[in-house]
Amino acid sequence: MKKLLLIFLIPLCQIFYAQEDCATALAVCGNSGFSYTPSGFGTQELPDGNCGIYVEKYSVWYKFTIATAGTLTFVITPLTTAATDYDFYVWGPNVNCATKGNTIRCSTPYTSGATGLNMTSTDLYDGAGTSGNGDEWVKYMDVLPGQTYYLLVNNYSANTNGFSLTWGGTATLASPFNDPALTPNPFIAPGTPNANPANPNEVIVCTSPAVFDFSTLSAGIVNNNPNFTVTYHTSQNDALSGASPIVTPITVNTTTTYYYSIHYTDPTNPANPINSCRQIGTFKFKLGNITANDVTMNACNNNNAGIATYDLTSTALAVLNDPTATQKYYPTMADLNAGTNEITNPANYVSSTGVVYVKVTTPQGCADTATITLNFFPVVIVNDATLRACFIETNPSTGLFNLTNASVTTQGGITKKYYPSLTDAINGTNEINPTTAAAYIAPNGVIYIKVTNGNNCYAIAKVTLIVIPPVYSTVLQDKIICMEDKTTLDAGPGFNAYEWSTGATTQSISNVGVGTYWVKLKTGDCTAIQTVKIYPSEQPVISTIDISTTTVTVYVVAGTAPYKYSMDNINWQDSNVFANVPRGNNTVYVKDSYDCEPIHVEIVVPNLINVITPNGDGVNDVIDYSALANKQNLIFNIFDRYGTKIFQADKTNGYKWDGTSNGGKKVPTGNYWYSVTWNETDKKSTPFKYSGWVMVKNRE
Repeated sequence: MKKLLLIFLIPLCQIFYAQEDCATALAVCGNSGFSYTPSGFGTQELPDGNCGIYVEKYSVWYKFTIATAGTLTFVITPLTTAATDYDFYVWGPNVNCATKGNTIRCSTPYTSGATGLNMTSTDLYDGAGTSGNGDEWVKYMDVLPGQTYYLLVNNYSANTNGFSLTWGGTATLASPFNDPALTPNPFIAPGTPNANPANPNEVIVCTSPAVFDFSTLSAGIVNNNPNFTVTYHTSQNDALSGASPIVTPITVNTTTTYYYSIHYTDPTNPANPINSCRQIGTFKFKLGNITANDVTMNACNNNNAGIATYDLTSTALAVLNDPTATQKYYPTMADLNAGTNEITNPANYVSSTGVVYVKVTTPQGCADTATITLNFFPVVIVNDATLRACFIETNPSTGLFNLTNASVTTQGGITKKYYPSLTDAINGTNEINPTTAAAYIAPNGVIYIKVTNGNNCYAIAKVTLIVIPPVYSTVLQDKIICMEDKTTLDAGPGFNAYEWSTGATTQSISNVGVGTYWVKLKTGDCTAIQTVKIYPSEQPVISTIDISTTTVTVYVVAGTAPYKYSMDNINWQDSNVFANVPRGNNTVYVKDSYDCEPIHVEIVVPNLINVITPNGDGVNDVIDYSALANKQNLIFNIFDRYGTKIFQADKTNGYKWDGTSNGGKKVPTGNYWYSVTWNETDKKSTPFKYSGWVMVKNRE
């Protein structure tokens, strides 16, 4: 930060160095004290009659203007204790060098020590031939604003012992440097503060010696205060007077003290006395050349992609430990020298291994170059893996995987994260919740494990997930047996273990009846549950029995063909037709191919009547089937030879036919066909049909 120019390092503050002549008198601006060492004789502008007739020796002329009214005093003190006789003379107010007349205050005794104006003396003059008391002190002055005075300080001893002057009293002297209207901003000393505050500020140069353009400092010193200019000098006296300014770039070094002089010019009044005011300061040059360091940096060759992302800016302080310096990065030295192809994203520079060139520049413009060698961290070594899991019984296409068991690396100091896809693993999105990674349910497929080491480098391993499908017995099949039978269930060889629902742990179980069973079949570490059923065979059903005279025909449905038939449950035949069945009650037996307990039906073979003579003699007058009245749905129908139904015997007529038609008319003598149908009173309500022929002999 620039130091505000509030206190100048040169004790001679807010004045210009003057010549030894009145016409080039230095302007005293403001009430700050100053010191000076006269360097020789000027034009002789004495004697003065008020303090005796003397000549100028080592002298200096000053001019000052009053800003506020009051009393004015000053003290001139030799800078050494050696015998030095300083005299002074004051002319004014508002005179010029040619017609200034006699002094209004002066002191010229032949004594050494301090002299000046004070508030106690009543003498206007103190010197040989005057009324003064010879103590070198004279009376203060009452001054008014705008009055201008000349002051001559004369080293009568004619030596190089300087003096200091301090102001007193209540009046103030005019100065543009303490007028807020003229200096709205503080002046800023160039350079940076010296490590020793007593020494001048330091301006950085990159080489020594160096050619420097002093005008580059002016704008910073003036700090936007209007109507002020700056000149530069190699001596204090030149700075005070504005003489011998440095107007072109010159070769400078780091040992010489240089001076700057701030000068005000009133734009509306070239004759304004304060136009002669100058304010000076000092500075030195300091060598600020820099040496940039070559560095090496490592970055992650993630997933062994052959490239890495480098943060070149992270090496800034290693290249040059100066946070105020700027650094620019280039892919080649040729680009650096030409200022082309600058790397614009140095914080995210994607590259393979190699070298990047950096140009380092300080705020003072000093520059150097360095190289940044780009290397890869050691890669994270991973290998793909395969996990197998047994199928889940409720969803056999999926398995329960412990992803943490996947052996994808042998390196230590790593962390693992799990992702459903390679893109997710690279981007770090959709991470599989770590709490579920040990119990991950998935079908056949892949997941990816991102393995990261202590350098935050990573590699990605693919893990193939294989669901071990259930292995079932190919020989264990459902069975059909007779309800009353038992059988054997055999799961077959090739399994590591068996566990049946009966508790058996053998390959097969025997003496099992109709029902549902399961067996746990273990293959490796997986167990499949296979269910097997033993069904009862479907019993055959006698659907219809036709009886024609002594022939019985049995019709069967359900069950499993081929069927067997019997009338005594001993002798069996393949045919469903029985001939010469005796009249009366009989039993028909049927069984299917399973040879289970046969089913049976009771049948009645009625007594056949082949001829009726409905003549009223009470013998063979009617066909009577009332003996079957207890059968279900008993119907007795008579048909002529043309198949026309001519009579129905039922409950209303006692299941009898007397050889008449439905109108009660006797039918002609002839043969008639009849059928009797009913349903047996068994569980199946087996239908029966009995048919035959009868001859009717009616009298004409």
